[in-house]
Amino acid sequence: MQFGIFTVGDVTQDPTTGRTPSENERIKNMVELAIHADQLGLDVVAVGEHHNPPFAAPANPPVLLGNIAAQTKNIILSTATTLITTNDPVRLAEDYAYVQHLADGRVDLMLGRGNTGPVYPWFGKDIREGIPLAIENYALLRRLWTEDNVTWSGKFRSPLQSFTSTPRPLDGVAPFVWHGSIRSPEIAEQAAYYGDGFFHNNIFWPMSHTKQMVQLYRRRFEHYGHGRADQAIVGLGGQVFMRANSQDAVREFRPYFDNAPVYGHGPSLEDFSRETPLTVGSPQQVIERYAAMADDVGDYQRQLFLIDHAGLPQKTVLEQLEILGTQVVPELRKIAAARKPEHVPDAPTHASRVAAAGGARDLTVHGVDDVTGLTAEKDTKEAVR
Repeated sequence: MQFGIFTVGDVTQDPTTGRTPSENERIKNMVELAIHADQLGLDVVAVGEHHNPPFAAPANPPVLLGNIAAQTKNIILSTATTLITTNDPVRLAEDYAYVQHLADGRVDLMLGRGNTGPVYPWFGKDIREGIPLAIENYALLRRLWTEDNVTWSGKFRSPLQSFTSTPRPLDGVAPFVWHGSIRSPEIAEQAAYYGDGFFHNNIFWPMSHTKQMVQLYRRRFEHYGHGRADQAIVGLGGQVFMRANSQDAVREFRPYFDNAPVYGHGPSLEDFSRETPLTVGSPQQVIERYAAMADDVGDYQRQLFLIDHAGLPQKTVLEQLEILGTQVVPELRKIAAARKPEHVPDAPTHASRVAAAGGARDLTVHGVDDVTGLTAEKDTKEAVR
């Protein structure tokens, strides 16, 4: 099972000091967090995509991931999320294949529609077309990664004629894709149809809702012939704040919770902790609660934690990461490994997917005509016809 962290990159005032970090500081802090996560042996770091204050999360996540790739060795670089609705699939295909090469395959994507309504018109899209955009754009993205010469037309972008996306995916295997959704059954269906992963970032939802969404995805995964329902690839989100003493954790985190930009000035910390996966307490409390998640959703492959939000200072965030990496994750790994049946797959990695494809292949396209987009060999065949 993969364990890691994700960040939404919010630039939030620390309610205990009144200090707000600059965008530059926040971005550099995210890089530092990723480097430490790699050193602690976590499996994944995922970065969000936002285009509006109060977020400094990258408008172009590949830039941040490329920087992190250069300073880490083992950790998988993911997104949380990539906006499949408002980004051009051509740019997504090229940008993430490029990062895949820079990171030697340590890249996957979590696709989502976004939770900020105004982002759609900012990029010339209509929020009422969110689901159709997600379906059409992803279908094109897959073709761009699996075919070296794409002719395509659709509803939401200009047609393509004999187009080759470059660079081609590393070793002939595109980045693994997770479809992220917290409320849309159509996205669970899409993930199941392609046999991709389904990530339910359930940080604002009760476990009953999460269970319902994951079960839908699992049933449809089996329906489409990708394997048994319990072999479907599932990921969950989570939030934690820990101290050795649970009372100290609650006392320290309360002002951050009460003033958080998303859920502040709403439910109480106690109510929110009871109804969602937010766990504020001791490391043992976190271990017990997250070990029990599989009782509701089945054995799953990826668990990500949000630890750097709501104005928490970087010193505190790094302390949280240290507790997570040295006290919590090792125990959760043992529990997950002990309970997982042999037929349930591990989370996909670049190496495992290359092996499943029969080995690495070089998909570099040589000798392409810059007018037709065809190789010399294909050009000759076209002329003969």
